[in-house]
Amino acid sequence: MRELAFTLRYEPGTNAVADALADHPEVRIRSLSLHATPESLWRVDHAAGPADALDDVERAFRVGDYYADCLATAECGAARTTQVLEHAADTLVLYSYWERTPVCTSVPHIALDHLGDGALFETRHAEREYDWRVIHSGGGDVRAFLDAVEEAVGDRATLAVTRLTDVGPAARGGTDGLPAEQDAALRAAVEHGYYETPRRNDVSDLADRLGVPRSTLTYRLRRAEAHLAERYVAGDRIPGDVSTVP
Repeated sequence: MRELAFTLRYEPGTNAVADALADHPEVRIRSLSLHATPESLWRVDHAAGPADALDDVERAFRVGDYYADCLATAECGAARTTQVLEHAADTLVLYSYWERTPVCTSVPHIALDHLGDGALFETRHAEREYDWRVIHSGGGDVRAFLDAVEEAVGDRATLAVTRLTDVGPAARGGTDGLPAEQDAALRAAVEHGYYETPRRNDVSDLADRLGVPRSTLTYRLRRAEAHLAERYVAGDRIPGDVSTVP
């Protein structure tokens, strides 16, 4: 199996959701589920942030030009729907579905074309940066996939590869080889603003959200931070140049 991670950075005025997130940098969106067939795509996204910001994000999802992953630069005739599954004080969960047309494509559909069946997708969106993580069989043509994504987004976004590696035993526990519980703690900390200045949530808030003792969460975060810091100092950096992709 191979892991490919890349970021699409949208220019102002080219993506309604990216514009809304740029206006509300405290909001984070992550995919909970993402599936595609040659004919359609459906996904569930979770957004976290202040209530007024989430109102703007919901509005952007509903009126955006096929934000549910369609990369067409103009009206493509796709049948599309967005439904709110949950809208609480600091949480928004959205379901999106659309049917593919000859001129409407997406990152998952381009992956189907160039990387084959069975790929898994994870996305995170903050401000103008839309991060994609793709786990695939290792077959197909990665260069052709990236070229096709770049062609599809045109001048609306820039693409930067952030990771291209084998998925081995060290990576199965979580992000960059972290055990699953440390990975979950670190993701929750980022998602809920623990590392922001000022912090949106402290360790006690995060522990309540995860249903673990405060001391346990503190230990997991410290271990995860130490692991990532050691890798950084050791020079295990993430490649950032598309030209390094074979």
